[in-house]
Amino acid sequence: MQYTHLGRSGLKVSRLCLGTMNFGPQTDEATAHSIMDSALDSGINFFDTANVYGGVEHRGWTEEIIGRWFAKGGERRERTVLATKLYGTMTDRPNESKLSALNIRRALDASLKRLQTDYIDIHQFHHIDRETPWDEIWQAIEVAVQQGKILYSGSSNFAGWHIAQAQEAARRRNYTGLVSEQSIYNLFRRELELEVIPAAQQYGLGLIPWSPLQGGLLGGVLKKEEQGVRRAEGRALETLKKHEDQIRRYEDFADELGHAPGDVALAWLLHQPAVTAPIVGPRTQEQLDAAIRALDVTLNEDALKRLDDIFPGHRTAPEDYAW
Repeated sequence: MQYTHLGRSGLKVSRLCLGTMNFGPQTDEATAHSIMDSALDSGINFFDTANVYGGVEHRGWTEEIIGRWFAKGGERRERTVLATKLYGTMTDRPNESKLSALNIRRALDASLKRLQTDYIDIHQFHHIDRETPWDEIWQAIEVAVQQGKILYSGSSNFAGWHIAQAQEAARRRNYTGLVSEQSIYNLFRRELELEVIPAAQQYGLGLIPWSPLQGGLLGGVLKKEEQGVRRAEGRALETLKKHEDQIRRYEDFADELGHAPGDVALAWLLHQPAVTAPIVGPRTQEQLDAAIRALDVTLNEDALKRLDDIFPGHRTAPEDYAW
């Protein structure tokens, strides 16, 4: 396994991050525990979750599954860099969402209880809160750090200017601020290259991309359908129909490289200078094994250029759209 620092921090994390969103709703607890054990054995030490994971009827379910896994012992907690998130609505009570000081305190304590741990390595803001001032947010986080309940803070789904706003507010308080940004980024979705990635690089944040295979569209969906495996439904099916020629060119190029399409998509992310660790969210052991393969895929400059030709990216704003 390869390791790198998370942004400008001294924290070392694996180049793949285990996403746990499927644990509970789609992956039963025994299988989830087995996948987490296998991830640790393979060297993946970076796990990501959120307080709302588990579905509408059972928010917190995923954290509970992870907590019972930690409770098994075997230094599982000590070997894991644990990231969770808050922002989403947990109940219909008025202060059970977003980033008020009250919800930060309550949500953190509830996550700690479900996860059966006394600290969170990276406590992430799941979305920007446009109603709560940053001084209130950072004061609440500073208290949690002083209490030993969290070590680092991260953001998720922030715009570039939100990152700047957060970091400048932290700077005024002589506080570290954010160390990571988690957002959608893959060959298919490259909008982050306009402003989010430049902001993350300027402020020293590590980028943790979610949906690295764009909901399976970069995982060999056409070839799987030809083999009788139905992969795309709903919005994904609409996107597939619209971009079928583009996806076919991509899958054919992956064949030329001698790798599975999903391996190429993950490897491309690992070749991007801003990326710390793509989040892989396996439902099965086989999907985890497939993700780990990508660490052995090397893409040369010609291969990276071919991928840019198939999936054009963005230059940094404003040059992307102005002189």
